[in-house]
Amino acid sequence: MLWSGLLRLSVISRIWNTKKKGIQGNLKGEGRILGGVFVIGSGDSGIIMEHREHEFGDYANLTQVLAAAMKIGESKK
Repeated sequence: MLWSGLLRLSVISRIWNTKKKGIQGNLKGEGRILGGVFVIGSGDSGIIMEHREHEFGDYANLTQVLAAAMKIGESKK
C-alpha cells in the first residue's frame, strides 16, 4: 500500500515542489496513515470545516481553515 500510494504523479509532483521550496520533513512514525484538518466549534455548532487527505500531500486550503476559525471567533461575540 505504501508504494502504490507514493507512485502517483500527483504525489511525486507534491514531493518535488516541497523539496524545491526547501521544506524538510522526516520519515519518523507511521507513513501509511493519511491526515486531515477539522475546525470544531463550541457547544452545538459541531464541525465548522473538515478536510481529509485523499492522498499523500493533499493539504487543506489555509484560507478555508482561517475563515472557519474566524466564524468561531464571531460566534463568541
